[in-house]
Amino acid sequence: MAIRSFWRSKSRFMISSMTIRDFIVPIIAESPTLIIPQNSINEINQMNSSVRCYHDGRPRGPLWRGKKLIGKEALFVILGIKRFKDDEDKLGKFIKTQVFRLLKMDMIAVLTELERQEEVGLALKMFRIIQKQDWYKPDVYLYKDLIIALAKNKKMEDAIQVWESMRQEGLFPDCQTYAEVIRGFLRYGSPGDAMNVYEDMKKSPEPPEELPFRILMKGLLPHPLLRNKVKQDFEEIFPDRHVYDPPEEIFGLR
Repeated sequence: MAIRSFWRSKSRFMISSMTIRDFIVPIIAESPTLIIPQNSINEINQMNSSVRCYHDGRPRGPLWRGKKLIGKEALFVILGIKRFKDDEDKLGKFIKTQVFRLLKMDMIAVLTELERQEEVGLALKMFRIIQKQDWYKPDVYLYKDLIIALAKNKKMEDAIQVWESMRQEGLFPDCQTYAEVIRGFLRYGSPGDAMNVYEDMKKSPEPPEELPFRILMKGLLPHPLLRNKVKQDFEEIFPDRHVYDPPEEIFGLR
């Protein structure tokens, strides 16, 4: 009974303290001429400090922002391989001594975080390490995230190598992957490679979607013959959709 009454009195004190602070502080702000005794101000400051949040000891920074599932081992590896990325000898030693000892989920966490930070060269190394593990099985999502990260950073030679590796393992990417790779090749100035990916997309068992077609047609405006081919396929697959021709409409040729 004594313990229960103690906690009740303590909770009433905390509520009353917060209530006093919430009412007194606005009054002080709105009435600058109001004279408050110094001892009352000290009591208010003490109440403020008593409810102030404490630091929980976790590091503050972009690596941990929204990444609470990254373990200490994975965090140590991420920082280490970024530190040694310009020194192949030190990086190789670090990989042998630290990276290969990681567990499965830690390796995947390292790969995902490197892709998020756009350290695509290191992400590709990490992916090759994962492929050598006994537990590795071909996963279209691992390929997808890596290919998209490489394409967004215009590393198209590496992206196409990963793409070929994925196809050799019998995996087809999804619509988003096709769209990002096609967009990457168009930015890279390789419409022929974009058309090769397009031809591969038409063989996919997944039903086609509009986005890759529209990205390709927009990027092929300087190449009317290739664009007309894609446009014909689009009109056959999506007969209810309309295709705009921006140059003709802009210059009043239609």
